[in-house]
Parts: sequence; structure tokens; C-alpha cells
Amino acid sequence: MKVTASVDIKAKPQRVWSIVSDIENAGDTISAIDDLEVLDRPTGASLVGLKWRETRTMFGKAATEVMWITDAADESFYETRAESHGSVYVSRIELEPHDDGTRLSMGFEGTPVTTGAKILWALTGWMAKGAMRKALNLDLADIKSAAEG
Repeated sequence: MKVTASVDIKAKPQRVWSIVSDIENAGDTISAIDDLEVLDRPTGASLVGLKWRETRTMFGKAATEVMWITDAADESFYETRAESHGSVYVSRIELEPHDDGTRLSMGFEGTPVTTGAKILWALTGWMAKGAMRKALNLDLADIKSAAEG
């Protein structure tokens, strides 16, 4: 399952990057985050290696995932990975400068790897895709509001 969404923000990429790369305080910006705890910090200036536990409410229940940044380029993008319930989840946040500010894009890809997860995804994948699209758009709206406000 792949889902992508984007929004144009009337703010410079540096401003948008300062918001999306501040993982530790993401709960202050993104309304869907109920709790966030940083588990590991990278030793250098790169975001790669940052690991955290994030709780959101999904389908009416608290869902907690451990995520970590696997690749990043300052003021350009970062990718995260999570492994849970027999699936691998990869997400990407990408900034693209344009005349009026920044286009911020988010992508999410979930891949079932166990037999049980493959069966579950076959039965409920369409519902999860819709919920993920809604979540991405809400996160983007929150980030846009913070960057433009």
C-alpha cells in the first residue's frame, strides 16, 4: 500500500524544515500525536539514527509505533522506518522550494511480510489506505498552519 499527499506552504524551506525535523516536539505541532518519546539520538548533526516511540489514536484506539530515521538530507527530506504487526512501514517527508514558498510532500508505504499480515492487508487494506491518506493530510495541514502562523 502506497499513499502520498502534498501541500503548498507560504514559508521558506528553512522554516518548514525547522518544524518537520523537530521530532522531539512534533506533538506540539501535529494534533494527531498523543505522546512521543525520543529513544535514541544520533551523535552527529544528521537526523539519521534518531529513534522514537510515537502514539496516535487510530481507528478509535491508541496505536504506538517505534520509528527511526534511515536516510536524510538537511532541508530536503528524511525517511523513517517502523516494523510492527508483521509489516514494514516506510515514510518520507520531502521539501521542494518554489516561488511562493515550499511544497511539502509526505509518503507512506506499508508492506506486509508475514502470512498473517498479508491476509489482513488483503481484507482491510482499502480501509487502512483511506485512514492513512486522511492522517497524512491532517499532519500536512498542521505543519502548514505552524509554518505560516
